[in-house]
Amino acid sequence: MQVSLPPNGGARREARPGKGEHVGADTTGAVDAADTAVIRGALLRLRRTTGLPVAFGGLVETGRPRMRITELTGTRTPALSALAVTYGYGLGGKAVALGRPCAVTDYSASRQISHEYDAPVAVEGLRSVLAVPVVVRRRVRGVLYGALRTAQPLGDRMLHAAVEAARDVEQALVAREEARGLLDTVRAQPRTGAGTARAAQAPEAGAVRERMREAHAALRALAPRIADPALRAELLDACGLLAPDREPDGVRLAPREVDVLACVAAGATNAAAAERLGLRPETVKSYLRSAMRKLGARTRGEAVAAARRAGALP
Repeated sequence: MQVSLPPNGGARREARPGKGEHVGADTTGAVDAADTAVIRGALLRLRRTTGLPVAFGGLVETGRPRMRITELTGTRTPALSALAVTYGYGLGGKAVALGRPCAVTDYSASRQISHEYDAPVAVEGLRSVLAVPVVVRRRVRGVLYGALRTAQPLGDRMLHAAVEAARDVEQALVAREEARGLLDTVRAQPRTGAGTARAAQAPEAGAVRERMREAHAALRALAPRIADPALRAELLDACGLLAPDREPDGVRLAPREVDVLACVAAGATNAAAAERLGLRPETVKSYLRSAMRKLGARTRGEAVAAARRAGALP
């Protein structure tokens, strides 16, 4: 993997952003404990897969043109802890400004970066360093670093692993954003039971029911991808808000059977359901057959209708 540099070799220091200037990084989303936990897990995996002795990183601060290093593994000193990195400055700031991975073989001697952060880097004894931005929906959300204490080129394998770790973080953050959006959608919908009966009298009742069913299917598909237990539980609770206010009629479907039926109810094929749920198509077929047997259904459509009558689906 080649690390891209500006045409002049990257020696020019990026201009410090002025007040109100936009540098393409996300300065609106709040940084919370669950998000930083995602960073921490990615850094640990990065060290395991590459053998890099040091990895660290952090997320963009709310409302400020900088990211702060909050997660560290393998460090010997607190020199880098809580260090605020301004966009365009140092290696990480350059990665944010360019929106792509950057690396140097000898940090303190490099002419490819500016040197505002040489002191803490030297205290930690780091020489070769790479920085990969975490980009979510074209917005930089954070940076992952990996480092050696010797001045030697970082090979393609290490760079590739760092990019993959950043992609994992991006997917986790996207999943959390989708979850929050779906929860907002659910809370905006009328409750089932009496609320649904009233909604059924309105001309737009069909559209409301369809939105509820789509939200239910999306929530069921997304919940297993959420690492944060509290958010995952909230998603499943929201699924309950969308289901009818009655006990299932003696039918006990497994959670994955409900997941598959929710996808089928939304019009997904077995292959599409497998992709959405992160399962193999054969596994989806197995869950669907099991659900159909429990529901006494002979077709997919009958299974969905029976699941709705049983209270398993909205």
